[in-house]
Amino acid sequence: MVTWKSIQTSLKDPLKALEERNPSYYARYAGVEDEFGFNLETFAKWEPVFRFCYEEHFKVRVRGIENIPSDGAALLIGNHSGLLPLDGAMITMAMSNHHPAPRRVRYMITDWFFSLPGISEWMIETGQVRATLANARKLIDMGELVGIYPEGLRGVGKTYKERYRILDFHPGFVQLAIERQVPLIPVATVGGDEIFPNFINIKRIAQMLKMPFFPVTPAFPWLPFPLMFIPLPVKWMINIHKPIMLDYPPEKAKDKKLCLKIAREIQYDIQRDLNRLLKERKSVFTAWTEDENGRSETP
Repeated sequence: MVTWKSIQTSLKDPLKALEERNPSYYARYAGVEDEFGFNLETFAKWEPVFRFCYEEHFKVRVRGIENIPSDGAALLIGNHSGLLPLDGAMITMAMSNHHPAPRRVRYMITDWFFSLPGISEWMIETGQVRATLANARKLIDMGELVGIYPEGLRGVGKTYKERYRILDFHPGFVQLAIERQVPLIPVATVGGDEIFPNFINIKRIAQMLKMPFFPVTPAFPWLPFPLMFIPLPVKWMINIHKPIMLDYPPEKAKDKKLCLKIAREIQYDIQRDLNRLLKERKSVFTAWTEDENGRSETP
């Protein structure tokens, strides 16, 4: 559990606090130089904040964490949501704190986020990587877990009435999986679409400010900073599917029709899972629990 005392300790000596609380994760990355700029100390400074969101604010429940391999490359593919990419942060918290072999997840981030002053360096040091095909290939060859949201920025910019309706996946992740012969792991996330209810996107203002979208929520742009960015305490469920190893030779990565077909199949599979989870949920503010058979339910 995240406490004020633990946050104070992390602020004084973040690396020592991480080593004491999560020795496996610390041992895996301490002293390891990363060509993409991951900085263990920066991660350690911010980890208690996101762990507080995970454990206390969103009370995230995760099913299927064991489906993520302890070693070797894999692609995590999920539905995107929430205006701010907190969905990736919550999966990172699950992977670094609750997996038998804690690992980082390298999320592929679109160029726009790297144009934000003060944000670009922070994202790099906490493990995110600019979304290019070359970078994705290199991460896979390094044996990393690579997180991809094939809806892109369109996914996080969805309005409230479009929540949990997956937009068409870009098939690039299928091309990567076939080319590099690595498994795909679908991930369905419920909760993120309601933390910042987006009533409308104002395109004209977005164009003026060179933003991908300009949302209007109950807090943004009305409340002062940082209140406008405080998410609602919606309770989350993350369901991690079993790995899918595509049974095709590497040269099939150039088959655009095949890659698009597989991308749609995975998209529809995640959509069906979202629909099922939403039927199980009784309230957006009620924490998920597990019944005696390991199924998710709300009390």
